[in-house]
Amino acid sequence: MIEELRKELRTLSDPNKARVLQGFFKTGPGQYGQGDIFLGITVPQSREVAKKHAGAGMDEVRELLYSKIHEERLVALLILVDKFKLDPENVARSYLDNLGKVNNWDLVDLTAPKILGPFLEKGDRSLLYRLAKSRVLWERRAAMLATFHFIHNCDFRDALKISKILLCDEHDLMHKAVGWMLREIGKRDAKTEETFLRKYYKKMPRTMLRYAIEKFPERKRRAYLEGKV
Repeated sequence: MIEELRKELRTLSDPNKARVLQGFFKTGPGQYGQGDIFLGITVPQSREVAKKHAGAGMDEVRELLYSKIHEERLVALLILVDKFKLDPENVARSYLDNLGKVNNWDLVDLTAPKILGPFLEKGDRSLLYRLAKSRVLWERRAAMLATFHFIHNCDFRDALKISKILLCDEHDLMHKAVGWMLREIGKRDAKTEETFLRKYYKKMPRTMLRYAIEKFPERKRRAYLEGKV
């Protein structure tokens, strides 16, 4: 099955899109996606391939996860998201055991809220705090994005605590992730978001603040940007 899957991905490849994606996902020397190889396949196309091969065994999925090809890892992770519904314990453990291969922002964003968040919802969430303090960028982002599942259910506690931990993170991708989750909280409970912002907005990196207040009325948004709240 795995060779059929790989063959199908290559028939969908687009060299022009691949070149664009190589730049968009910062794959150059010293960049966060250094060495990642793209075929130039869209996420909807990858979803279709994953759906078609949802019956792949866990050994096959793991083999794909260790591929140098970005879209092969993406398809493997999308298959795991589907399998999680049937076997959450084993799939989540496999996901965590191979978290080092969830190593770009799209891979994190498409899976952490679908696997890690639901898995930890009724259990010990201390893992999220360990990941939030990791030196590995993708582990920190996974911790933040996993809280999206809680936010969706109007449980904001962990998202706010982890946002505070990551408030001074040095990486732009974390500034965006934290700001995004704060904005999602605000969509559901504006008062809770603003209580957090009023306390911390002057300490926030500019990008984080801009993401957090993106949906605010212009006058209020401007007040936050000018430090006049």
